[in-house]
Amino acid sequence: MKQAALVTAGTAGIGLETALGLAAAGLAVTVVGRDAARGARAVEEINATAPRYSARFLAADLASLDAVRSLAGRVAAEGPLSVLVNNVGAMFPRRQDSPDGIEASFAVNHLSPYLLTELLLPALRAGAPGRIVNVTSGAVGVAKRVFDAVEPPGGYYGFHWYGRAKLANLAYTLELAERLDGTGVSVFAADPGGAATDMTRGTMNDPRIVSPGLRLLWPLVRRTFERSTSGPASSAAKPSIHAATDPSLAGLTGIVIGPRVTPVPPSRAARDPRTADAVRRLSERLAPIGTA
Repeated sequence: MKQAALVTAGTAGIGLETALGLAAAGLAVTVVGRDAARGARAVEEINATAPRYSARFLAADLASLDAVRSLAGRVAAEGPLSVLVNNVGAMFPRRQDSPDGIEASFAVNHLSPYLLTELLLPALRAGAPGRIVNVTSGAVGVAKRVFDAVEPPGGYYGFHWYGRAKLANLAYTLELAERLDGTGVSVFAADPGGAATDMTRGTMNDPRIVSPGLRLLWPLVRRTFERSTSGPASSAAKPSIHAATDPSLAGLTGIVIGPRVTPVPPSRAARDPRTADAVRRLSERLAPIGTA
């Protein structure tokens, strides 16, 4: 039986490498991105490997919640979905808003995958056994843990706000795993570690992304960033591919697959029920599921 997979931000970098891995595992892969030309190149690269099923591209600006709803409606109308990989992510040196007027880091890194996942749950249940993979980050360790509002108190520092959005998504991932336990849909987080991608090349050399205290240590911080983002995207994609396809994970859920492609403990903050509850309330308010 044909198994369908959807990979967001799948036209380059870690997302494309993930799509290649899923196609090699025999899934019919759809990659999502903003740029049609990059999408066409990604599909061509995947199909050049002679997969069992031809890949395809769907255009969507995942910073827009309306675009997420439109994408989910199109995918859901096509029938069961076996694998969803929420690979989308972005870091911004300066604060900016999404098309919905929401701080962009929180919108892209959490609200977008949250809303897409919730809207595709019926298709995923219909495609069970299946898997949801949310890409996380070690940056959750520098995150403020306050989720009363979309923006935490204090100044804007891109790396820390990126980590906070990823923390929100990780808390949601673990809560979702509990909610879907027994449905045949497993939920995993995958930490790619670091890789040389458009995002890391564009932001990780800018001292504005860290708090003033860390800027005083910028030469050391920058070298740390450079070391941690020097690996190939193909290696960084392995945790996502493993989480989405490995038979050893059948029947399991709520596991974080680390950069070495082995289970790792989730952060304590992500396991805190108070964090999960605050994230849920904020997500439901900013990205209501019932909005058409």
